[in-house]
Amino acid sequence: MQDLTTGSITKHLLKTTSFMLVTMVFQTLYFLVDLYWVGRLGTQSVAAVGIAGNLNFVVLALSQMLGVGTTTVVSHAVGRRDKTEAQHLFNQSQALAVVIGVLFLGAGLALSGVYTRAQSADDETTRLAMEYLAWFIPAMAIQFPIAGMGSALRATGNFKPTMLVGTVTVVLNMVLAPLLIFGWGTGRPLGVAGAAISTLVAVVVASVWLAAYFMPKSAYLHFKFHDWKPQFAQWKRMLVVGLPAGFEFLMMALYLGIVYAIARPFGAAAQAGFGIGMRVIQAGFMPVVALGFSVAPVAGQNFGARLPDRVKATFKDAAYLATGVMVVFALASHIAPAALVGIFSKDAAVIAVGEQYLKIISWNYVASGLVFVASSMFQAMGNTIPSLIGSAVRLVLVAIPAVTLSRLPGFQLHWVWYLAMLAVWVQLAMALWFLNREFKRRLVFAPTPTPPAQPAVAVA
Repeated sequence: MQDLTTGSITKHLLKTTSFMLVTMVFQTLYFLVDLYWVGRLGTQSVAAVGIAGNLNFVVLALSQMLGVGTTTVVSHAVGRRDKTEAQHLFNQSQALAVVIGVLFLGAGLALSGVYTRAQSADDETTRLAMEYLAWFIPAMAIQFPIAGMGSALRATGNFKPTMLVGTVTVVLNMVLAPLLIFGWGTGRPLGVAGAAISTLVAVVVASVWLAAYFMPKSAYLHFKFHDWKPQFAQWKRMLVVGLPAGFEFLMMALYLGIVYAIARPFGAAAQAGFGIGMRVIQAGFMPVVALGFSVAPVAGQNFGARLPDRVKATFKDAAYLATGVMVVFALASHIAPAALVGIFSKDAAVIAVGEQYLKIISWNYVASGLVFVASSMFQAMGNTIPSLIGSAVRLVLVAIPAVTLSRLPGFQLHWVWYLAMLAVWVQLAMALWFLNREFKRRLVFAPTPTPPAQPAVAVA
């Protein structure tokens, strides 16, 4: 366990962000390498994996719901120096993770056909997406316990195990992907299914390895399976904090579904261009996402320790760091967007869509980075409703006008990109207003009662 309530806040943020960033860089590198190999299979394969991959936002929504709730309640207990409560909450979060994973597995396998047919531009893309999801859905289901374990470790300030496990298993994934996709060494090319199988293997290894950190009884947090009996009051406590954050990602999944549906008349090339553009953005946003994962436990421990000045300082320092990173990424997206997209596809139509998308959306990178930081601050203080409201407004500002405009003659896909860009700036304005309000409401702590003085004992 690392105490984040003393010492330099910037140093804590940089240290914890660096651990998370190493993991995320390798994860992003995997996504990009995987996309590179799938891109060699053709435009329809890229579109199919993009459509199937959108379900990952549903997983992110549910795992974020679990992870945010776990990080918040455990970090508060750690800040109060209440190890017993932290231990109990961790085990309850694992029980909840298993339940969510089983439910997702059943629903995903049952509804995958309906989903892919609704999203795909043609029958071949549907077939390839189904082939991919047959293996990818089990991989996503296993990620819920992993998310719970990683979130609990972050709450204690321990980022190293997640970094090590994530890095090694992502490298394993990257090595397996081309071997399975093209059948190198086996003579049995599996196509897009090979990409999903490599992910499943890596996720299984990651879950077993990460669980090993919680087996010794000497660990600060360890498995106590008798503590796994559902205690709905504790589940509610975590979900009250986590549900709004999870709904944010569900709304992102809904946004992507709307865009793919609107892009259907433009063909698989348009869907592939958008999908590649989204992957490039996910890669560029990794430093800010890592920073967000770091902000929550740093601010959360200080909130639990009733240190308001350090909570505010966490936001200020993180905002400066996020702005610097996003400015650099925005410049890259303006200067060489076609080159970034061209790494993954040589189709001129795909590159044109991806280039236009990156050029327009890059105007909101700084705003998006600050929204990430603000969202993490809401998590740290145990109230994620403001983040949910901001995301809902953003979705409404994009979805309703986009669907309406798509029915007009002469509609162009890039109109949606402008709507998305402007909506993020509105979301940022709302986030900053809500954050200032939360600071005034939640960072005014009642004085800690002083224990009564003990009467002096006379010495004979």
